[in-house]
Amino acid sequence: SLYVSEYFSQSAQKLNFYSWYGNAKLFHFHVPEDTVLLRWLLQASRGKGPECTPMEITVHFRHGAPPVINPLGTHFPANATVRPSYNISITLGSAVQNTTFVNVTTPSAGDWFIAAHLPEAAGRIEVKGFSTPCPYMFQADMFVLRLTDMPVLEPGVPMPHTVVSPAKPLHVKVFVPKHAAGMRFELRSCVTNEKKACAVRVVLGSITLPQSFQRILTCTGSVNCSLALDSPPWEKWLQIMVESLGTANASVSVEMLASFTVCRPGSASSFLNFISLNQSQTGARPGTPGAAGSPAQSAGEAPHNTPGQRSSCLQTQPVVREDLDVVSVRYRLLNGPSVPVNSLSPTLLLLNLNTGMDSGGSLVVSLLLNKTSVSLTNATVAACVNAASPVLSLNATRNCSTAFSQGYPLSVSTSSVEATLIVLYPQTDDWFLSLQLLCPKGQGECDTAEAKVTVFAYLTPCFNDCGPYGQCSLLRRHGYLYAACSCKAGWGGWSCTDDTKAQSIGAQNLATLLLTLSNLMFLPAIAVAVYRYYLVEASVYTYTMFFSTFYHACDQPGVAVMCIMDYDTLQYCDFLGSVVSIWVTILCMARVKKILKYVLFVLGTLLIAMSLQLDRRGVWNMMGPCLFALVIMIAAWVHHGTKRRHCYPSSWKRWVFYLLPGITLAFIAISVYAFMETNENYYYTHSIWHVLVACSVAFLLPPRDKHKKPWAWSQKLTCRYQICQNDREELYAVT
Repeated sequence: SLYVSEYFSQSAQKLNFYSWYGNAKLFHFHVPEDTVLLRWLLQASRGKGPECTPMEITVHFRHGAPPVINPLGTHFPANATVRPSYNISITLGSAVQNTTFVNVTTPSAGDWFIAAHLPEAAGRIEVKGFSTPCPYMFQADMFVLRLTDMPVLEPGVPMPHTVVSPAKPLHVKVFVPKHAAGMRFELRSCVTNEKKACAVRVVLGSITLPQSFQRILTCTGSVNCSLALDSPPWEKWLQIMVESLGTANASVSVEMLASFTVCRPGSASSFLNFISLNQSQTGARPGTPGAAGSPAQSAGEAPHNTPGQRSSCLQTQPVVREDLDVVSVRYRLLNGPSVPVNSLSPTLLLLNLNTGMDSGGSLVVSLLLNKTSVSLTNATVAACVNAASPVLSLNATRNCSTAFSQGYPLSVSTSSVEATLIVLYPQTDDWFLSLQLLCPKGQGECDTAEAKVTVFAYLTPCFNDCGPYGQCSLLRRHGYLYAACSCKAGWGGWSCTDDTKAQSIGAQNLATLLLTLSNLMFLPAIAVAVYRYYLVEASVYTYTMFFSTFYHACDQPGVAVMCIMDYDTLQYCDFLGSVVSIWVTILCMARVKKILKYVLFVLGTLLIAMSLQLDRRGVWNMMGPCLFALVIMIAAWVHHGTKRRHCYPSSWKRWVFYLLPGITLAFIAISVYAFMETNENYYYTHSIWHVLVACSVAFLLPPRDKHKKPWAWSQKLTCRYQICQNDREELYAVT
């Protein structure tokens, strides 16, 4: 045999602390056919700075679809069936790098996914630039060992082979045809080179994570042995590995035989289905099959079982796959949503999810039983949703298992007419829905009975669109797209249905009121600015108060939300107003000439607007203008002090009662904003930030110019005649 090794690599990704699925970094690989050994090379590293601490990285593996993980221990939707993912932990201790190998023998071909993440996020809101987070990097590489000339075992044809030694197992493969109801594998004439009875182990199937359903057959001291499999995967290659359990130098000769039992389906012809589809879309026309007087059925009627169909082992219903959007598919039954179900043979529906781009959503299957169609009150319609191959005989003991997979059971009855199943991240494959009528007293009781079940099946990016407290986000890894829910207002879970830590409506209203009404503390600053003739500054404070109020009213995670315009516009205006308010306040304190002050107002506002467009959350967008304005203010104060030959401002009352309280409030506000805010306390710590900043502005604004008189409204707004005095000096020419 000729083995070929191949190597696949992807670029390293920076890991994040986990708060929702979008924080997990996804790696997507494709394992080729005839792979006998798969080896993952997992490399994790961290920075060398003092902020880097020992960390544990969790890595999840899954075949066919992204792994379904739950690091936070939250609840899944009520009708979702979840199987734990296979995961390992990689510890970064004193060493800055860790290399781990994971081996998988006889892996299943197709898509494989790896997801890696750090532990749960602390919830602290970090201002960009104040702290340097430690970089934790992760990279996954894949090595495969592939057999180029794997022997093919033809059905019904015995194949002799020799296992040279225990160190060199024998690999063969057999193709499973469509509609295969069962497979029987036989090992004949198994002897060693010493003419003794052999001891071999046969492994059928490939490994799929998180669960593997390989079937193992051990033959010791027996000449012939066999294994029967029900519902093997349709239209796929099945790997078979034969290992010798004898001594190192003993070779084993075996003869293998694979035979299949094929199920004959009964269904309407493809031509009639195509005509039915045309009727449902355009309506029947006279003279065409399906029109009035034609024997073809209309699209809204379910076909009745004929005697020929009843004799077959399954009844197939034609299903049309309708692609709606990215990771969004609807399945439509050509013969109407109502499906006839009997007890003699299962009714089968094919749900095609093998495009390679369907595994990033949620498959939803809903059943609705028509009570009037069931004549037996105790009858139950059992259903199984399986990948790769369907269940062809449904009863209470099988639990929807096939040869190499475990399906998802559903059932409806007259006492419970509705049933829903949610499959999160369904693996890339052909999915089958099998339905059969079961009677408690035996199948003979309902041989002539028939039930009608309405089937709704669709693929959606996020189940229920993540509900009212979540947002469905479409994520991308290279060319692969998948969806996940980002929850808010304390809600959690895969679809934001876990209300364990959810905020009450009262808490949501309180948060909205605190974050919005705290901006009214700018009213004293506006009043002081107007009273002291700082009208431009008062306009800036009014702008900031308005947009900060309505930005936080729109930014709320719960139901207490009001957006007067686009969210991004409100956020930009809020950030712009906040930074410009600090800018004009410090320049106003500098007491520079008016023309210079207004030039700096305009020029600084334009530069701040540009920097916020480049990086809205950067700390230097706020600190840069503040520091530059402080430099201008200090230079102006030094100039005034040098010119007057005493300290500026000269009044101790100005320092004690205005400047020092204002500066103290400003420093406390910056400390709260930069170091104390978390996701849990944001609504009141940020409200404190609003109050402290607004109060500091009111304290820091300088007094009005001495030559300006206070506002005297009775003199400013007059409606009477006045006698004006001419103070112009008369100039006389002396001759």
